[in-house]
Amino acid sequence: MKPLLSIALAAIFFVGSSAFYTVQQGETALVFKFGKVVEANIKPGLHFKMPFVNNVKKYDIRLQTLDTGPERYLTSEQKNLNVDSFVKWKIVNAKKFYTTMNGSIRLANLRLSQIIKNGLRAEFGSRTVQEVITQDRSSIVAEINTNTAASIASFGIKLIDVQIKRIDLPQDISKSVYRRMEAERNRVAKDLRSQGDEAAERIRADADRQRTVISADAFRDAEVIRGQADGKTTEIYAKAYSKDAEFYTFYQSLNAYQKAFNSKSDVMVVDPKSEFFRYFNQQK
Repeated sequence: MKPLLSIALAAIFFVGSSAFYTVQQGETALVFKFGKVVEANIKPGLHFKMPFVNNVKKYDIRLQTLDTGPERYLTSEQKNLNVDSFVKWKIVNAKKFYTTMNGSIRLANLRLSQIIKNGLRAEFGSRTVQEVITQDRSSIVAEINTNTAASIASFGIKLIDVQIKRIDLPQDISKSVYRRMEAERNRVAKDLRSQGDEAAERIRADADRQRTVISADAFRDAEVIRGQADGKTTEIYAKAYSKDAEFYTFYQSLNAYQKAFNSKSDVMVVDPKSEFFRYFNQQK
């Protein structure tokens, strides 16, 4: 009797536990009856279902991130660009999501990735490289949101955000652009060096001119001062000579003797009776 009671209690517990299910925060659920959806968008909490009749599928309604990876797109001028982007989306209608995507996140990512790539291809195809690089990328994102909203809504999902992480030129084009930029920078540098050399020549020429003018002015002033000094000297000598000509002649002779016999090794062959030794030969 006791084994039968235990089996009955276990069966009751199993049936009772399978009659309840819990939906967590950030989830929604669908209730099926023999494979057909009978209740959708179940809110978080504890819920009841008919055991063995109903089954439940739960879906994460939090934000999903789809990183599409780098993709090559053509611009309006047939230039290739490598674009890296990602997408934020979430489930807003679990029933539509189940019927269109079979409830598969992977399948939803594949379909959404293709739609976003088509949108990016159309947007980049209508713009030049210059426009893509210089314009605000939010305009591209806004256009994609507008053009894809209807088709994405039919999947029971909502596109929250599309962000372009990076836009690069292909490697071969990048090298070509780099070489053009390098050539342009070299040209600018050459022009600047040429302008610098020209300015330096002007500065040197002006400095040489100023040096010549300053030297000429200084030489002129020096000659004037020297002439004035010589004149003053001559005037002083004249006044001294006029006061006592004999003493002046004697003084000049002494200076001449001092210069002539400045060194003991000096030798001079001169007639003692010459005018040079005039004051040596004078008797008291």
